[in-house]
Amino acid sequence: MLAKGIKPCIPGRKSRLQPVKYDQRRYRRRNRIEIIFGRLKDWRRVATRYDRCPMVFFSAIALAATVIFWL
Repeated sequence: MLAKGIKPCIPGRKSRLQPVKYDQRRYRRRNRIEIIFGRLKDWRRVATRYDRCPMVFFSAIALAATVIFWL
């Protein structure tokens, strides 16, 4: 991974012989993003992608994210 320029942001398992170094700040940010995607998928329109036009789909995502943010 490091040879390709990829930095791990997920901690390794406890049973691993050589621990993987990871950035805890990046791991927390990644978790927040995954939670937001999970909340967006609760919206049926976004999860099943009824809209064929990418612009309308992005608008639905923006609307859902705004409502989730304010709730």
